[in-house]
Amino acid sequence: MKETRMIRVTGVQKDAKGTENKIELMTEGSCYEKKEHIYIVYEETEISGMEGATTTLKIEGEDKVSMRRFGSSDMQLIFQVGKSFNSQYKTQYGDFEMEIFTKKLDVELCSQTKKGKIVIQYDLWIAGLADTANELNIQVM
Repeated sequence: MKETRMIRVTGVQKDAKGTENKIELMTEGSCYEKKEHIYIVYEETEISGMEGATTTLKIEGEDKVSMRRFGSSDMQLIFQVGKSFNSQYKTQYGDFEMEIFTKKLDVELCSQTKKGKIVIQYDLWIAGLADTANELNIQVM
């Protein structure tokens, strides 16, 4: 059964020069459980720069989180501490090779209430576009 939740997403991106870019998104989303995994689904907005995209987080226990975005931009990220993941970032301007390396993954989500938080620290490299250190904080209320 899908449950409605308020979701706060805070992201900090730091480039090689130390310049920080911060975003914060507060939106309504839904949570549900399917085959022992918790899913969190929400719509991106103009604030995140991905208006028109839907983000789905799949919580696979305490050591793996997958993120899929569909819509104005398409991508899939898999976060597992100490592991690299290669993917394609598909945008209206073309497709780009992307690699992430997860440094920290902290999942504190109650399976009964579907409330809690997820903290992810990772490095992101997008061919010719970005080489950044990132922190993503997701609160489900």
